[in-house]
Amino acid sequence: MLSILVCHSYFLHLDHKQRARGKPYPPLATLQAAAMLRRAGHQVTLFDSMLAEDQEEYHRLLVRDRPQVVLFYEDTFNFLSKMCLSVMQRAACEMIAVARRTGARVIVAGPDVSDRPQPYLAAGADMALKGEGLGALMDLLPRLMSQPGAPIDELTEGVPGVAFLSQDRLVTKPGGMVLPAAQYAGSAAWDLVDMDRYRSVWHKAHGYFSLNMVGSRGCSFRCTWCAKPTWGNLYLQREAKAVAAELVHLKKTYDPQHIWFADDIFGFRPEWVEEFTAAVDAAGGGIPFSIQTRADLISERMARLLKKAGCREAWIGAESGSQRVLDDMNKGTTIAEILTARRRFKAEGIRVGFFIQLGYQGEELEDILATRDLLHTSRPDEIGVSVSYPLPGTRFYELVKAQLGRKTHWQESNDLDMMFHGTFTSEFYRAVRNLLHDQVSMQGMSDKISPALDERWRKLIDEEARYRSPGSSASSNGLLAAS
Repeated sequence: MLSILVCHSYFLHLDHKQRARGKPYPPLATLQAAAMLRRAGHQVTLFDSMLAEDQEEYHRLLVRDRPQVVLFYEDTFNFLSKMCLSVMQRAACEMIAVARRTGARVIVAGPDVSDRPQPYLAAGADMALKGEGLGALMDLLPRLMSQPGAPIDELTEGVPGVAFLSQDRLVTKPGGMVLPAAQYAGSAAWDLVDMDRYRSVWHKAHGYFSLNMVGSRGCSFRCTWCAKPTWGNLYLQREAKAVAAELVHLKKTYDPQHIWFADDIFGFRPEWVEEFTAAVDAAGGGIPFSIQTRADLISERMARLLKKAGCREAWIGAESGSQRVLDDMNKGTTIAEILTARRRFKAEGIRVGFFIQLGYQGEELEDILATRDLLHTSRPDEIGVSVSYPLPGTRFYELVKAQLGRKTHWQESNDLDMMFHGTFTSEFYRAVRNLLHDQVSMQGMSDKISPALDERWRKLIDEEARYRSPGSSASSNGLLAAS
């Protein structure tokens, strides 16, 4: 048995936008890893950085427990961990250096670790796990017990998907696998979390308490900008009855009033949703929840079953109102499918949010106006707006790699900084983001875009030439009439 301190490096207080939103969730993937280590017989403690104001508690745990292993397992279900904001990467490297000085073996895993292991290894981590990393981790731990002082190259012999430094040279063992469903329980070590602290933040900001869950891992679709360093193109679904049992456990133990299913795609098949609903009902009923899904998966039957299951809000990756842009993204959905999904959800009384992505390579002003028109026609209840973010391992990254500068991560989630030469500057996209948000927030009061908002759009269109990135020569001729 090993003593293992499990942690992650997302500090909510370092991300001002997310702190202001007041919707923190426990680090789900981190807790799943902790549960797996416990089942293997190890002594596990947790440092949850989400609500920590600094690293003092982390330092105290290191001194008090003197863990043999410190495992940084980032929450792969948190999209901000997937992007890895620069402030979080710095925090991780600081924590790694402190752990290394205590004499613990330090193992790191996460999306950014898979893409760029060097900073973490240079900070003092012994090993970086590529991809999901759980299979490699379970292979390494018995070796750490039997050979605690063995060199890294000996410890990792024959273990796929591990990276380490040897005389300042990066060594990567190829391969690595995702644990099959038979070896992956999916449940989390919820008891390690200070639930009262999370509950207090939620109640103060929103008047209710929400927790997060997943019913699956990964996504089998192949959007060009979507990074998949953890599960590749696999979609691995848990048994519906197991997910229902976990939801009922959370309801009885922690009394949340809402669940956020963090799956890239919740449910996928109507039959799974039907089985999940039956299991929840048999156990006494569920909790209202929100999901993420795709427009092309929402048949009338699926919308009806999701409503029956307890779905109250669905977020769709609409991305753009321009079919040309969607096709360039290899999104695999159509504008008609987006409108139909919105209509079907509305018929069932399910709120709808759209994820919107600005600035994809080749996007022009007419495409942005098409997105504005899509929002006006479909009238989603809420939107989330970002700009295209080139992550290693994606087709999009390869397309713009030659344009990338020194900045590789956003500082915070409200950064919205273009890291390649898009059609327009970051300032322009921030202005469009604000206009789209204002449009959606105001459209509940009128079927028409307000004169003041329309004037702001026209002013931006009039001045679009000064916002164009170097080398972008198209103009807005004819667009004023169309807008």
